[in-house]
Amino acid sequence: MKANNVCNSCNREINTLPNNTRFYCPVCNKFEIVRCGHCRQIVAKYTCASCGFVGPN
Repeated sequence: MKANNVCNSCNREINTLPNNTRFYCPVCNKFEIVRCGHCRQIVAKYTCASCGFVGPN
């Protein structure tokens, strides 16, 4: 399993989950954030491994 196919919030593999998204950290633009649809819906926190930014909010 590749690390970039895992949700940064819940660590579930996202290959078969709906409403996934990928984007780069809004602060450092170096680390790719991967989010599953469930964590997006419940607004679960994620942390950038590069700069330590905690989102969403």
